[in-house]
Amino acid sequence: MTDLHTAVQEYIVLRHAVGFKLDRVERQLLDFVEFLRSRGATRVTCELALSWGTLPRDVKPGWWKTRLSVVRCFARYLSALDPLTQVPTTDLLPRLNRGSRRAVPYPYSEGEVAALMAAARVIRSAMTAATCETLIGLLATTGMRVGESLRLDRDDVDDGRGLLIVRHSKFARSREIPLHESSLDALHRYGRTRDRHFPTPKSPSLLINKAGGRLTYRPVLWLFHRLVRQAGLGPRSDRCRPRLHDLRHRFAAITLEDWYRSGVDVPPRLPLLSTYLGHIDPQSTYWYLSASPQLLTAAAQRLEATLGTPT
Repeated sequence: MTDLHTAVQEYIVLRHAVGFKLDRVERQLLDFVEFLRSRGATRVTCELALSWGTLPRDVKPGWWKTRLSVVRCFARYLSALDPLTQVPTTDLLPRLNRGSRRAVPYPYSEGEVAALMAAARVIRSAMTAATCETLIGLLATTGMRVGESLRLDRDDVDDGRGLLIVRHSKFARSREIPLHESSLDALHRYGRTRDRHFPTPKSPSLLINKAGGRLTYRPVLWLFHRLVRQAGLGPRSDRCRPRLHDLRHRFAAITLEDWYRSGVDVPPRLPLLSTYLGHIDPQSTYWYLSASPQLLTAAAQRLEATLGTPT
C-alpha cells in the first residue's frame, strides 16, 4: 500500500519531468488526499472520487469534470503501485459528458480590443490601469498565453533585438517572440509608469499589481470580467463569451487570415506560427482555422481561386 501524500509528491515530480507545471493540480490532489484521510480511506475508490469531485455543490458542472479528471490521471498512476486502486471512469457524470462542448472563441474585433483597453485606462488605481491596459495589448499583439505574460520578468524584454523571451512555458519549452516597434514602445511607456510608482522594485516581474508584486491569475481574471462589462461586450451565444484567452485565438486567426488573403502558401508557414505560439505541432494550430468564420471564408476563397470558379 502506498502512502498517498508521498505518492502525490512523486507523481508531481514525474509530471514535472516531462514538462507539465501542475501547480493547481498539486493543490487539488493534496486536498483530495486529505479528503480521503478524513473519510478513513487509504486508497482511491470511485465512490470517494465522485464525492470529492462534485464539491462544492454550487459551481458549474464543468468544474466537477475537471476535478474528476485530475483524480483519474492520478489514480491511473497509483494503480501501477497499488492494483486495488479504483480508476474513476469517464461516465461517472454521464449527463455532464453528453452536454459538455468546447467553448467557441470570442471573435474580438479591433474596436472591442480598443474598448477593453479604454476601460482599463479609467480604473481608479493608476498602476492597475496601466498594467491592465498593457496586459490586454500584449496578449492581443503577441498571442501569448495568459500565464506566460504573468511570468515575464523585466529581463525578458530584449530591447536590442526587439524580443520577448518566454522561459520554460508549457511542455518546458522556451521561445523568443519578436515585437513590433509599437509594442516595444508601449512596454517602455509602461516601464516608466511602473518605475515612477516603485523606484525600488519589489518584484522582478515585468507586469505588477498595485502593491508592486507579481500579478496572479485570479485577480487578473476578475479585473478582466469587470472590463468586459464596462466595455459593453456581451456573449454571442451560450458557448461564445468574452474570455481573456480568446485574445490569443484572435491573434492566430488574424495571422492566418492575412496569409490567406495576401496569397501566401499557408501550409508551409503553419509550423512557423505553431512555433511562435508555443504549440508542439501544427495540428494544435489548426483549431484556430475551424474556430473563425472569417478565416474559413478566406480559405474557401483561396480554394475557389485555385480550382477556378465553379460553373
